[in-house]
Amino acid sequence: MDRTLNVALLQIPANGRNIASNLTTGLQACREASEAGADIALFPEMWNVGYELEPIDTLPDLAIDDGDGFLAAFADLAAELELAIAVTFLQRWSGPPRNTVVVFDRRGKRALEYAKVHTCDFDVEHELTAGDRFPVCELDTRAGAVRVGCMICFDALFPEAARSLMLEGAELILVPNSSDYEPWRIGVLQTRSVENMVGVAMANYPGPDTDGHSCAFQPFVYPRDGEGGSVSTDPTVVRAGREPGIYMARFDLDRLRAFRAAETQGDAYRKPSAYAALTRIGQKDPFVREDARR
Repeated sequence: MDRTLNVALLQIPANGRNIASNLTTGLQACREASEAGADIALFPEMWNVGYELEPIDTLPDLAIDDGDGFLAAFADLAAELELAIAVTFLQRWSGPPRNTVVVFDRRGKRALEYAKVHTCDFDVEHELTAGDRFPVCELDTRAGAVRVGCMICFDALFPEAARSLMLEGAELILVPNSSDYEPWRIGVLQTRSVENMVGVAMANYPGPDTDGHSCAFQPFVYPRDGEGGSVSTDPTVVRAGREPGIYMARFDLDRLRAFRAAETQGDAYRKPSAYAALTRIGQKDPFVREDARR
């Protein structure tokens, strides 16, 4: 029997910068996700402050660090429920705060920490510290060990982000998000899944402010051996509407791994020696931006 990995996309509203209220809401959502059979619970972007960034000069007062009770509560709940939890927050840092996600495994152990690399430097996120790497962990879940990495929102628009995670061995990419999600943005996530042969799961805040449409994709664009039929054109696992809710993305782990071992995308036929331009530091017109940080 195929093993199923259930990822709960927590498309739930935050209460602005009310961290105590967001903690209570988040813990309850995780309990509901566990009751529904989730192996991983995924929050939208910067959950502890509801991605409410302005006034920007007060953000450092809202940032939390590793020893904060907000994070400890999710670690404890992960162990209690045997539920891996990817919780997002504004992280206290040596410089300006960071936009961060921490993934706790089903034992409550911190398995992964990722800070958003592609901060929105054209907007208020220019005042945050950007991350500088794309780590991958082997995450202990009730469905077994899974190689997991993260991108946050704007990261998804850069193919290098998902590509880096794939090259580090990711089988599943978790994407906390806070933005309007037009059809083309959905298409970007679908493409990241197919081109890298990974599962992709995105959790967004519900409408009306950020439009919901949490979604997940898997890279199956060819039928299983023996199934016959034409090439599949829809790798969608689940796609929510605008309403609040907990939406379950069910990934077939065994099929995903068999597909990755047999098909042609990912790292199978890449030509790294031809990609020198990808690591060039400078910018050329028309992409020169004075506020861009390299």
